[in-house]
Amino acid sequence: MGDELIYLDNAATTFPKPDVMHDAVRDFYRKNGVNPGRTGCDLAIAAEEMIHGTRKKYSTLFNRSLVEGGGAKDPNRLVFTSNATMSLNLVINGTVAPGDHLVTTMLEHNSVIRPVNHKVKEGAEATYVVPDNEGYLDPEEIRKAVKKNTTLVIINHASNVTGVVQDIEAIGRVCKEEGVPLAVDSAQTAGVLSIDMPKCNISFLSFTGHKGLFGPTGTGGICLADDAKIRGTIYGGTGVRSAIPFHLEEYPYRLEAGTQNLAGIAGLSAGLDWVLAKGIENIYAHEMGLFERLQEGLAEIKGIKIWGTRNLQNRVATLSMTVDKYDASDVGTILDVDYGIQTRTGLHCAPLIHEYHGSAPRGTVRFSVGPFNTEEHIEASIKAVAEISAERN
Repeated sequence: MGDELIYLDNAATTFPKPDVMHDAVRDFYRKNGVNPGRTGCDLAIAAEEMIHGTRKKYSTLFNRSLVEGGGAKDPNRLVFTSNATMSLNLVINGTVAPGDHLVTTMLEHNSVIRPVNHKVKEGAEATYVVPDNEGYLDPEEIRKAVKKNTTLVIINHASNVTGVVQDIEAIGRVCKEEGVPLAVDSAQTAGVLSIDMPKCNISFLSFTGHKGLFGPTGTGGICLADDAKIRGTIYGGTGVRSAIPFHLEEYPYRLEAGTQNLAGIAGLSAGLDWVLAKGIENIYAHEMGLFERLQEGLAEIKGIKIWGTRNLQNRVATLSMTVDKYDASDVGTILDVDYGIQTRTGLHCAPLIHEYHGSAPRGTVRFSVGPFNTEEHIEASIKAVAEISAERN
């Protein structure tokens, strides 16, 4: 084992982060760490301009900023939250009421499963659509699940367990035809794959900052389509029109309250700048090139099982595996302690997909490649797993 950490847990959070992101966070607090919208001083105005500029930047990323034939849309429908989990809670709680029905899937993270279960406990109804054997959804199964009282379809774009990427354009077409808003959890794909909200008929796009966007933890947001309807469910100060006794209905305030994570948003802006400078397609090609070798090498090892698809199309650079005669957590510990390789083990906060594939209750060892990984990292990981397996197989 060398002294260098081999980090292959990028599906949890990307690491390391680019220096420009760290610099943006540090510099904001040192030079401009004041509250926007609460005063007319120059620093407060500059802080508000930074936030508004980041809204426009992310609106453009998801193709929310332009209408057909040109013309700017309102970037205030890009609202900031603390992470994808908060975003998904706001969407679910703001669109589903007792007596309503929603459609989701067996592939979801607990950031969807748990709030959905709470809505069901409160009197709503939910249908969990089952994927095929490789983990892909049939859009027609989504259609079959829709009822007269369905108020939301909510799915993840890519599984954080097996890396499968869903055809959100086809699913969005079904939702449009059925007249039901589509919410997409892009925690694993924002900054990794191109996402076109109008093309895919997405009403609510939830994202987190600390993964493929290379921002700090504690950042994220929701991008809302023009026709998306949602109730506000958090209330408080906005810094404007303070005499009004109720929370403001206009965006972004409808879904934002209190002081924002200003330095976090500055870092979120810088992280996206770094991604765009590198090129989303270039980063993805690098990750998938390494991933192809990783999957190929692991599959050749005796005693190894790869869960879910082995398809290299329509996926991100994440896979789950187990080693015969080992508990997944033990494999993760050995990789960490003996080889300096960091992975993720267990159910990955997505218990239903593990139940579906048969990897519950102990879960799997998850490898997820990032842009800072190298061929040497991949070869060292394959060699380490081969040595671990050879001890018992």
